[in-house]
This record gives sequence, structure tokens and C-alpha cells, in this order.
Amino acid sequence: MKYLIWPILVLLIFIRYLITRPVYKNWDTVRITASVLSDPITYSTSQYLKIAGLKVYLPLVPEISYGDKITIEGTVNNGKLDNPKLIEVGNGRTFLSGLRNSVISFYQKTLPEPLSGLLSGIVIGAKGALSADFYNQTKLAGVAHVVVASGTNVTFVVSFLMGVVTLFLPRRKAIPFVISGIIMYLFISGFDAPLIRAAIMSSFLFLGQEAGRLTTTWRIYFLTAGIMLIYRPDWIGDIGFILSFVSTASLMLFEKRIRTRLSKVPEIFKEGLSTSLAAQIGVTPILFVTFGQFNILSPLINALVLWTVPYVMILGAVGGVVGVIFPFFGKIIIWLTYPLLWWFVKVVEVF
Repeated sequence: MKYLIWPILVLLIFIRYLITRPVYKNWDTVRITASVLSDPITYSTSQYLKIAGLKVYLPLVPEISYGDKITIEGTVNNGKLDNPKLIEVGNGRTFLSGLRNSVISFYQKTLPEPLSGLLSGIVIGAKGALSADFYNQTKLAGVAHVVVASGTNVTFVVSFLMGVVTLFLPRRKAIPFVISGIIMYLFISGFDAPLIRAAIMSSFLFLGQEAGRLTTTWRIYFLTAGIMLIYRPDWIGDIGFILSFVSTASLMLFEKRIRTRLSKVPEIFKEGLSTSLAAQIGVTPILFVTFGQFNILSPLINALVLWTVPYVMILGAVGGVVGVIFPFFGKIIIWLTYPLLWWFVKVVEVF
């Protein structure tokens, strides 16, 4: 029976794709109402988001953010919405998305740019808080995956929650609280494909441990991909979805082998360098074909900045939540991230 799972999964994905894919004809005028499940990417003259399978570029004002419910109208043209008009922006935000906006606002009041935007990106994957210039610099340097929502964020959240909760509870009893924390983090940071991938894989691993069953990482990997594609078949062409799964596969295949060959590298840089080199093996060809560019120094740059991320995430998350309630104490905690963020920005600027 277990061998039938994979053909059934593939069949379900195919059926879902046929049923759910939007059928647009070029030059059709459409009106779409949808919730924004991740921050738009802000450029110098527009904000970009993908709604109902269509690429949409809207003016910078009014600003759209995660949690908003929008109605737009425009003309379909090869997967893009030409001359889009923003008809309505409704507030569909929840308590957690409201908390997210309060935390971002607190960061912006406490730190100057681009430090506040970088902190927002690292802690909760807020692409909209990053200035267009600095975001472009991170892409050129090959570290954009760190400053937007990615599986790395979920990994650090899991590690931090497990470390804290196991101080009070046995590991098995701590697992439900950690999984609940992962789900809450998704509602705060948004539902980008890389975050969902990491959240599902982490939850499966923990549930397997709680049930006392050994589950191979590769089985979880393919099962996660299947579940996500059943839910959203259009993700199969999403660059974030593809890069997330390709880089994860590269890490599982190559990271340990590379790390053993970096014995002379200082420990503080070793993990960042080994993970970056392993991930680049898979994603470099995709990045080059898709965007026509790749920074050959990207593994070195990642090694120089990745060691700061765990400290920035912990201090930023604690300081942000405390700062919403007690601004004075929150500012003290946030200012501890200043030298780490300054280092990150300077490394990106240099390279």
C-alpha cells in the first residue's frame, strides 16, 4: 500500500492543477478580489505582487501589505495584468498580522534605514520594509534569501522555541508547543512558499519523533512538495518554491561533505560557508538562467553575514514584542542588534 502513495499524490496534483488553474485569455478584462498573503516587493516606482496567477505592478500609493484584502481590475496580457486599477483595499488583518505591522513600525522608529528594514526582513520576512536600493544590493551580493522570508527563518524559530520550551518540559511534551509556535510565525511573517515548506517539514519531523517513528528526511521532503502542490498547483512554476526545494535538496546531499573539508575555516564562519556552498550547487544554474546573473563570491559573502542572523532574530523578535508593550525596554534590546546589522549592511555594500 505504501508504494501507491506516490502515484496517488501525483494524480491528485494533476487533477488539482486542471481544476484550479485560472484560464485567462489575452486582452480579457478581469476583476480579482483576493487576500495578500505576503508583502509586495517595492521598486522605485511600483509595488509588485502576484494575485490569482497574474503578475501585477501597482503604484506605490496606497501602500499594500500582508493581510490586506484587495480588488483590482485590468487587462490580461501573457500572465501579466496590464493597466491595473486598484479598486478597493480592505482591512482583512488578524491580530497576528496587526502585531507584525506594530513590530515593523517600532523597528522603523528605533533604527535608521537600512538597518530597520534589514531587521524587519530578517526577523519576519517583511520585504516591503526594505528600501528598493538595499534590496537590489542584497540580490547582487547573493544574500537576498536572508533578508526576505525563507526556510532559514523557520529553522531559527524552531531551534529557539525548542531550546526555551525544553527548559520546562520534556522534549516529547514540548513538540506540540513548538509546532504551534511555527504556525503562529507563519501567520505573522506571511505564507510564502519557502516558509510553508520549512514549516511542514519541521512539523513532520517533530510528529514522527512524538509518535516514536523513524521517518526519512527524503520521504518528508517529497511528501511536503506533494502536499503543497495539491494545495497550490501553480506553485510548480513559482521561483521561490523551486529555489526553496532545490536548495534544500542540495543541503541534504552536499552540506556534510563540504563541512568536513573546511576543517581550517574558523568555526564562526564554517556553518555559513558550508551551507552556502552546498545550496549554491543546486540554485546557481537556476539563478543564472532565470535572472542572468550570479555573484561568484556569494558563498564567501554568506559566510561573512550568516553568523549574525541567529542573534539578530532572537534580539529582534524579543525586542519587537517587548517594544510594542514597553517601548523603552524594547529599544534597549533592539539597539543591541545595531553592530550586527551595521556589519551586515557594510559587507553587502562592499561586495
